[in-house]
Amino acid sequence: MRRKMNGWLRLPVAAVAFAWLTGCGLFGGGESIDADRETATAKPQVVRYEGEPSKALPFVYTSGKELALTFNGLADDKTMLRLLGELDKYNIKATFFVPGMRVAEEPELAKEIVSRGHEIENNTLSRLDMTKLGYQQIDDEIRLGNEVIERETGVTPRYVRTKSGDYNDDVRLAAAHNGMDAVVVYSLFLHNWKGESEREKYLYVRKYITRGGIIAVDTEEFDDVVGVVPIIAEAVKEVGYRLILLDELVKHGGERKPLEQLPGHDAIRLNPDYRNAQYNLVYDHLTDKKEIALTFDDWGTDYTITRILEILDRYGVKATFFARAKGVEANPNLARAIVEEGHEIANHSYSHPVVTTLTPKELQEEVVKGYQVIMEAIQQQPTMLFRPPTGEIDDETARIIAATGYKNIALYDVTTFDWDVNNDADHIVNAILEQTEKGSVILLHMLDDIHTLEALPVAIERLQAQGYTFVKMGDWLG
Repeated sequence: MRRKMNGWLRLPVAAVAFAWLTGCGLFGGGESIDADRETATAKPQVVRYEGEPSKALPFVYTSGKELALTFNGLADDKTMLRLLGELDKYNIKATFFVPGMRVAEEPELAKEIVSRGHEIENNTLSRLDMTKLGYQQIDDEIRLGNEVIERETGVTPRYVRTKSGDYNDDVRLAAAHNGMDAVVVYSLFLHNWKGESEREKYLYVRKYITRGGIIAVDTEEFDDVVGVVPIIAEAVKEVGYRLILLDELVKHGGERKPLEQLPGHDAIRLNPDYRNAQYNLVYDHLTDKKEIALTFDDWGTDYTITRILEILDRYGVKATFFARAKGVEANPNLARAIVEEGHEIANHSYSHPVVTTLTPKELQEEVVKGYQVIMEAIQQQPTMLFRPPTGEIDDETARIIAATGYKNIALYDVTTFDWDVNNDADHIVNAILEQTEKGSVILLHMLDDIHTLEALPVAIERLQAQGYTFVKMGDWLG
């Protein structure tokens, strides 16, 4: 039975899709849907593609302050029109991954999305679980989805995403077979809220805003898909980034070489023969100049680290960042941004353990993995310094670390305990000023929700007023 919604003729999905895919009329002609189905499925066996598979894209490798907002599926026309209106309100252009079946059912809705300046991409024909299909079925889902979208909107899709974002090698091969640039996943998939307050929703989104990130929201499954737009818009603005179309984001991005192709990838390696390894513990630097080093430990979100970078840039200060590599692994673009802004990044272990509690093998694995993760993220050799988490170290531990290739173990002579949220900005500033002298190494942290962001500009201004200049630790040590 035919139905009308907001003046658009609506037919059963399967009927519309098969009619379009076979080139048959929707009415008349004496041909049944069953005949259309037989025509659509009576085709030669697809030969498995043997070329290079399409790349999988969970995020775009870029240090730019930008990311993409994407939507999956097509909700009912009333919801979609409200969603488009909300996107217009916040001047956001988004990328819509739409299923071919729904586009065949409501072509005017798909055209409306395009007319508003948004992108249309392929969410497969019918949003099946692609990981459970054979190669030919996968190829059909992508090919027929492309055909419907292009026929109805005039847009040739360049990217494909499965309903859940899951994919396998066959999906990548079939995507390449059909000329797709990438199988797009996501860096943040927003699911239905579970009773969080508006503030909690906002803080959650802000926490996962990343440079080059791809946010995904399912229009059919997310209960308040319209209401999520202002939350995302506010969070992105607060972090200091902007939302752009996925294709534009991809064009701004670069390619990451695998670790083994980077010069120096094996400079730090496992070495069980550590008993006679020599090391140098660096607490400060002997100098007659009023030079000091500002260092930051651990890891934080884009919101926090981007603000640290902005403050350092404002005062012309270059610093040394000792990064917890597990955080870098989850957010390589932010690590790359640190380097591109002229700072140096060094190893603070992979998972931030107290190194004196580990076996020699466990410790060296932490050190080596940390080095490798950071190097692959920034695409160059990090500064050859290792700082033990919590600063705790002894002779044997230092030898174990040095045996991997880290001869210089970086410590500090100025500490403020800024990691403790109970220490306010005044405490942090006063601790820095009381302890700093020529050649000092100042320890701060790039953690979220502490008072370092408030203290940092005040401390820098007062130190510069006293005639101090800032030097990266790596420059001191050559």
